[in-house]
Amino acid sequence: METKAITHGSNHYEMELAHGSLHVFANPEVLESFGTKVYEMADNNLRIPRNVYMSYTPDAHVGIGTCIGTTAVWNMRNGFVSPSIVGVDIGCGMRVHTTSLHKKDIQDKDVRRALIKAIETYVPTHERKNSNYADIDIMEVVRHGLKGLPEAYIPDEQWLTHVEQAVFKYDTRYLDELPDQIGKYAHGQLGTLGGGNHFIEIQYLEIEETQRATADAWGLFDGQVVVMIHSGSRAWGAKLGQEYTKVFREVMESWGVQNPDRNLLYAPIASQEGQRYLNLMYSALNFAVSNRHMIAYGVREAFRDVFGSGLEMPVLYDLMHNYALQEFHRTEPMLVHRKGATRALPPKHFLNTPAYKATGHPALIPGSMGTSSYIMVGREEGVKNFYSICHGAGRARSRRATKEMVTVDQFQQSLQVGTEDEILVNHRSLAAILDECPQAYKDVDQIIDSVAGAGLADVVAKCKPMAAIKGL
Repeated sequence: METKAITHGSNHYEMELAHGSLHVFANPEVLESFGTKVYEMADNNLRIPRNVYMSYTPDAHVGIGTCIGTTAVWNMRNGFVSPSIVGVDIGCGMRVHTTSLHKKDIQDKDVRRALIKAIETYVPTHERKNSNYADIDIMEVVRHGLKGLPEAYIPDEQWLTHVEQAVFKYDTRYLDELPDQIGKYAHGQLGTLGGGNHFIEIQYLEIEETQRATADAWGLFDGQVVVMIHSGSRAWGAKLGQEYTKVFREVMESWGVQNPDRNLLYAPIASQEGQRYLNLMYSALNFAVSNRHMIAYGVREAFRDVFGSGLEMPVLYDLMHNYALQEFHRTEPMLVHRKGATRALPPKHFLNTPAYKATGHPALIPGSMGTSSYIMVGREEGVKNFYSICHGAGRARSRRATKEMVTVDQFQQSLQVGTEDEILVNHRSLAAILDECPQAYKDVDQIIDSVAGAGLADVVAKCKPMAAIKGL
């Protein structure tokens, strides 16, 4: 489709599409890689009435109904909510824990293999294996988030305070309208990893010289061993997403609302369907943050098995990249959808959790197996994009295309197999996870360059992988 680009400078472009404007934050190389399909999807999204703002981060790529990498905003008074612009894995996000260990403490491959084995003892990585936390009532969790977990699983207060949000409050009466099977599918899944692009990764840090003051304030140092976790709301969010895909499609048909993409679904925020979805979506956000918390709890137990019971793993931060939240922007309450987009608030922003009010919070950006991940901090200029940045590298090609294009030997080379710096994985056969190889993703360094060059956020630390645990 035809697009007219207005250049705002500093990796910021505004595309004039048939039904509105799309802001794109990308350097010229990344911008050139966007195909026409992403603009077609944006134009379909802009057909939703009264859109306030829409943008793509540089990791944007085609998704179902909406591109991953989308920020889309409507006014709470007369706007719309879209399950398609939230995504099926509601509340999917990132979490990082720090340690007092240095890279040299786990350089020995046998030590890293012992960590992988111990982590798999505590964190189920197979889809059909339940967690060991039968004493946790998932209904308490979906009602009260981290506050619904038994005290035994809260190592210290920081596990509740160093998170984007510990509890997502909503009208719990809507839980009575949940599909009957949702609890059955989600039972036993709290603290489990899931498949696809979800992972646990053991990394070490390289601090950005210009951000040492921020790194010091966060307790980060060169060579520090950290653990990065990527997971979401598992079956709770997936079944909820599937149910409301069906519900929204039915009501749109009954209203006579049409869109060229039948996978793009939406309803007025104030409608019965909109309110029901929003409230139940918050239940999935509670499940998601609690799921990452319990994965991290299992990882902590594993590290203690290897390094002793005195080892602590403080939370650096936990945040989401698939959700819709009410936020105040331009003195108005707005519903900000982020699908594959991460919030990055600057220092002193009122939405920061108190622990990060002075510095701004860590924004956690994963790369892929074999490439670096990043810890960033938002800048004031991020207001132009509703404080949204990328959520990762972003897929460059589909899973099928990756398997057809990349060989296991090439994957091995990416992981430096056979060398001292080999990135160890928990699967004996790399063929089983070939669709998650680095070649499946965009160049994360170009993505980060795009975000930093646009003035949205700055790099605080680069995270170099040493071992990766993937689910199947």
